[in-house]
Amino acid sequence: MELAKAEAIGYGAQAGAVGLSEQTLIESAQGGDADAFEQLVRLYDRSVLRVALNILRSPDDARDAYQETFLKVYRKLDTFRFQCSFHTWLYRIATNVCLDYLRRKGVRKEYGVDETGERSATNPLATAADDRAGADPDRIFAGSVLNDRIAAAIEKLSDKERVVFELRHYEGMRLRAIGEAIGISEEAAKNCLFRATRKMRDTLRDLRS
Repeated sequence: MELAKAEAIGYGAQAGAVGLSEQTLIESAQGGDADAFEQLVRLYDRSVLRVALNILRSPDDARDAYQETFLKVYRKLDTFRFQCSFHTWLYRIATNVCLDYLRRKGVRKEYGVDETGERSATNPLATAADDRAGADPDRIFAGSVLNDRIAAAIEKLSDKERVVFELRHYEGMRLRAIGEAIGISEEAAKNCLFRATRKMRDTLRDLRS
């Protein structure tokens, strides 16, 4: 029944007009209100799927992690006591699910593709190529090469460094929230981000010359 409930929720659905506050939705969902839970999920489903795609680099794995995340949220919702933001609590579950996927697979995924089949170009360090008709082919090629280099640089980070880097640069999360999400201190998250950024700069040093 729980799996059917999660599968009934569409991937990446736009959040509808919600007349209830987030806290009211949470409390209603904790009381067994299925509609409240579905509305709550729709507020965050895009964010969770995006985080999973960024971390796992595989649309299929990201969808599986998305499902598992919200199944865990459904099962554990009664343990949420508003001691942190729901957003942080949800991201903690999502990132832990993704890290578990990485540990189980024991290998890194290739750079992700979006639903159109094109190589993802969401990296904040990338310079997006102009793919419009008539665009300079050399510029398109250069942009593709740059994206490949950046993707390869990210793959050299440790799992924790990559998660911190992704959450900071893709999701815009503060270091304190990142630390809470993955179970480390704010200072540890800061140090992890510093190491990740330094490794990225070292790997891409020749592109800056």
